[in-house]
Amino acid sequence: MVKNYILDTNVLIHDPNCIFKFEDNNLIIPFPVIEEIDKLKTRSDKVAKSARDVARILDSLRDGMPLQKGVKLQNGGTLKILAIEKNDPKYKMPSYLGESKDNFILYYALYLKEVDKNFKTIIVSKDLNLRIKADALGIESQDYLSDKIDIELLPDGYIIIDNPTKHLEIKDTYTYSELGLNEEPYPNTYLKYGEKLLRYNKKKQAFEKIQMTFNSVIFGITPRSAEQVFALDALLDPDIPFVTLVGIAGTGKTLLALAAGLYNILENKVYDRLLVSKPVIPMGKDIGYIPGGIEEKMRPWLQSIYDNLDFLFKGKGKKPDEYLTKRDLLEIEVLSYIRGRTIPNQYMIVDEAQNLTPSEVKTILTRAGEGTKIVFTGDPYQIDNLYLDSSSNGLVYAASKFKGIDLAANITMKKGERSELATISAEIL
Repeated sequence: MVKNYILDTNVLIHDPNCIFKFEDNNLIIPFPVIEEIDKLKTRSDKVAKSARDVARILDSLRDGMPLQKGVKLQNGGTLKILAIEKNDPKYKMPSYLGESKDNFILYYALYLKEVDKNFKTIIVSKDLNLRIKADALGIESQDYLSDKIDIELLPDGYIIIDNPTKHLEIKDTYTYSELGLNEEPYPNTYLKYGEKLLRYNKKKQAFEKIQMTFNSVIFGITPRSAEQVFALDALLDPDIPFVTLVGIAGTGKTLLALAAGLYNILENKVYDRLLVSKPVIPMGKDIGYIPGGIEEKMRPWLQSIYDNLDFLFKGKGKKPDEYLTKRDLLEIEVLSYIRGRTIPNQYMIVDEAQNLTPSEVKTILTRAGEGTKIVFTGDPYQIDNLYLDSSSNGLVYAASKFKGIDLAANITMKKGERSELATISAEIL
C-alpha cells in the first residue's frame, strides 16, 4: 500500500540518494527542510557536501515538472516539496508546537494526516527525540533503515575449534567438510583448528595454513590471541586490500594496524607511505578554528595514533612522527578533503571508522588506487555521531557488505589486551 513519507533534513544529509529508495511511495519534503538544506550547503565540511548533493538531485528532478505538484520518480514513487502556512484553514498549527524546524515537520505530518486520509503518513528521521515527539502526537515515525545492518549477524571473520574431534593428516590444504564445517565459509575466514591456523581461500575452496603464528614479531609486536594472529595476517597480506577490525576498546585494533603498516612500508617495502586519518567529530569548535597546518589541526583527534607510534618506536632512538614525516613516509589526511583524490600504493588507516556514514565509507574506498590497502578500525558501541548507531555506522556497513568478497577480511576483536581494568570497564560500563 502506498504511503506518505515525510523526510527530515538529517535523512537527506545522511544519504542524499535516499530519495530513490522508498519504492513506489509518496515522498514529501517540507519547505522548512529545504531552507535548512540551503543553510547547510555554505559550511565547509562533509555536511555541506551532502547538502549540495541534495540540492543538485532536487534540481535535476524538477526538469519540466514543478516539485510543488509532485514529480514521478523512476522507481514509481512521487516526490513533492510541500509548503503550507501554519494558519492554513484546512488544519491550523496547534498552539503547543513551537517555531523549531522539528515542530514544523510535526505540523506537516499532522496536516497530511488530516487532508490526505487515503495514505498513511510516516515521518522518517534519524533524530530519536523527533520520533518520540511524533509518537506522543499519534504520528507514525521510523528511522531511515535502508543502510541498517543487524550487527548481531556480522560474521566474526574466524572460527575457533580448540579441541577438534577429528585427527587431520598433515597436508597444505583442507576442504571445509574435512574440518567438520557444514557450510562453505566466507572468503578469508580464519580457523583455529587445535594448533593449526588456517585461512579459507575461496578460489581454491580450501583452508590453507597461514604464515603468521603466536611467535611472529611484527615491528616489535607479538600477537597475544588467535584473533590478533588473524588480524596481523590479514593486515600484512597485500592481496587483501580492504580490512576491517571491529571490536571493543583495548583489543589492539589501532596498534596492530599501525604495526603492520610500518612493517610493510619500512621492512617489506610493499607500500610507499602510511596515510592516517580519523573522522573529526568536534565537541566544540570545528577543526578550522585550531591554529596551524593539517598535522597540527588534526593532532588532538589523532593523539591515540601518535601514542601508538611512540609505543612502536620505543627503544629505537627515534621520534616517530619526525622520522616518518621527514622521509615522506607518513601523511595525515583530513577526510573532508579526500574527495577527488586518487591514492595509489599507500597503506591507509582510518581509525574510529564507526563515526563514518555508509556514504562516507564509499567515498573513501573509491579513492583507492592501484596497490593501496585500506584498513578501518573502530568500536561500533562507541559512536560520537548523533545520527549513527551500532547498526547504521559505516564501519559495520562496509564489513557486512564485503563479507562475501575475497578482496576483504573482517576480524571481530573481542579479547581486551590493554589491561584487566580496561577490559572489565568495556564490558560492564
